[in-house]
Amino acid sequence: MPLPDRDFDVTEVAVPWKLLVQAGHEVVFATENGDTPAADPLLLTGVIFGQLGAADEPKAFYREMADTPGFRAPIRWADVDPAAYGALFLPGGHAPGMRQYLGSAQLAEKVASFWALERPVAAICHGVLVLARAKGADGASLLTGRRTTCLPKYLERTAYFLTAWKLGRYYRTYDAYVEEEVREALGPDGQFERGPRVMTRRGTQTDDAPAFVVEDGRYVSARWPGDSYLIAKRFLDRLR
Repeated sequence: MPLPDRDFDVTEVAVPWKLLVQAGHEVVFATENGDTPAADPLLLTGVIFGQLGAADEPKAFYREMADTPGFRAPIRWADVDPAAYGALFLPGGHAPGMRQYLGSAQLAEKVASFWALERPVAAICHGVLVLARAKGADGASLLTGRRTTCLPKYLERTAYFLTAWKLGRYYRTYDAYVEEEVREALGPDGQFERGPRVMTRRGTQTDDAPAFVVEDGRYVSARWPGDSYLIAKRFLDRLR
């Protein structure tokens, strides 16, 4: 699970980590230079008026995760040997620190090498951009011709319009919306699936009704933090 040094989404990292560890898997974290990462602090305190942040359970998972040796001392992106791992999970986040991870040519190369092994890959929210930007041996995006979802444009727009008066471009990582870039990467033979419209209701450990994921063979994708439990479960299905 590669991460930026800061600003990743609390729920999209901590929930999959918890479910994977509970199932007996080892999660190896990697940052650019091996520095201890940190989540977007606003998601821990409540983005605005205590709203829009992570729920209590994912925050508890994050505190537990942050105290583990593997999280405190991640490996470096450069030291990742794709063939040494059974699966790859690409989390998201929207705050400015995410650009280190989303725009890294070095990380994209590692991800492309792993993708070529045809082992399970999961991506959620902005994490889908890593796959969209990474190129295969043919020079095309890894997502060309695939089925996927990602952060829907309507959700990104809504979050931005609700908070811009206070937080500026906090919810706009790039000028282009995530969905727009992902759709372009899919090419004419790919299929983007937006899923049912959601605004606040999120999936939980025991309730997947509000959640949505897209399953395309070994690849699983999801839209936003509210899908974190479900994508972790579907990812585990592939690891089994």
